[in-house]
Amino acid sequence: MDNVCDLTSKKCKPCEGGIPPLSQPEVDSMMKQLEGWLQYGNLIGKTYHFKDYYQVIAFVNAIAWMTHREDHHPDLAVTYDTCHVEYTTHAIHGLSENDFICAAKVDALFKS
Repeated sequence: MDNVCDLTSKKCKPCEGGIPPLSQPEVDSMMKQLEGWLQYGNLIGKTYHFKDYYQVIAFVNAIAWMTHREDHHPDLAVTYDTCHVEYTTHAIHGLSENDFICAAKVDALFKS
């Protein structure tokens, strides 16, 4: 998982419609750099588990701060003790490197 450090050190780049989505072989390669993330068509997702709602909301707030700085925002589904995070790049109707950068950064937040 050494490559995760490479992803967390990167910054998201603006994705206007001019760049193509990653190919499936590129997605497969990027998925190997993440732990526990699953691909669902044009998005990647992971569910994080917590002891209580307070921890879930603290995690959501940390994600909000990080994604604001990266300008690449996930869809979040929050319950009492879970947070499901999904990334896709809407501007290109597929997955971009930004999705994997932010996924790695969300993992880093969870571990800190």
